[in-house]
Parts: sequence; structure tokens; C-alpha cells
Amino acid sequence: MEANEISFENLPKAVAHLVSELAEIKSLVEKGQTPIVPQKRIPIDIEEACRIIGKAKPTVYALVRKRMIPCYKSGKKLYFFEDELLEWISKGKKKTLQEIESEAEAGYNKRKNIQR
Repeated sequence: MEANEISFENLPKAVAHLVSELAEIKSLVEKGQTPIVPQKRIPIDIEEACRIIGKAKPTVYALVRKRMIPCYKSGKKLYFFEDELLEWISKGKKKTLQEIESEAEAGYNKRKNIQR
């Protein structure tokens, strides 16, 4: 319910809405949770994108040209979103030797069990 809808005629409805909203907030506080407030995503320019991912401008342009990095284009200007860049970075994680060895051992054991 929006504030501009409140009038004398629908005052009981508005109060009921406020009571239900307050009850929801109270239950979240009791559970130790915070209400989820959608955050606005603000686009960033190429300079900020370079700073976040630690690459030079020509490198970022090359990644854009090869369609390897998430970006948006409006006219001649490139835009990025910080959360998408951070997710892109996290997808490029290299496995440790221990992770590789454990995966190889699991695959070996799986094949060994299938052949029996």
C-alpha cells in the first residue's frame, strides 16, 4: 500500500497493512535476520572495471572484444557491474594440487568400482 492511497475511508486498511508489516519485521528481528532490501545496481565505467579486476585498459578492451568479460554497451561507451566482474573472477579459480589429486583419486576409485 502506498502513502498516497491513505484517506479517511481506507484508514483501517492502511493500519492493518502497517500492523502486518510490523509483525513481519518483528519476526525477522527475533530470528536474527535483517529484512532483504533490494540494492540498486549502479553501472561502472571502464576505469573502475580495470581497477576491480586489476587489468590495464587495453587488456579489458581485448576481453570485451573476445566476449570473455561481462559488459554492456550504450553508444560508444562500455559499462560493467561490479558484482558480475567479481563473479567472473571467481569462475576462473585454479584448482590446488590437493584438489586435483583428490579428484583424480575419486575418479580412479569410481572406475575401479565399476570394473568389478
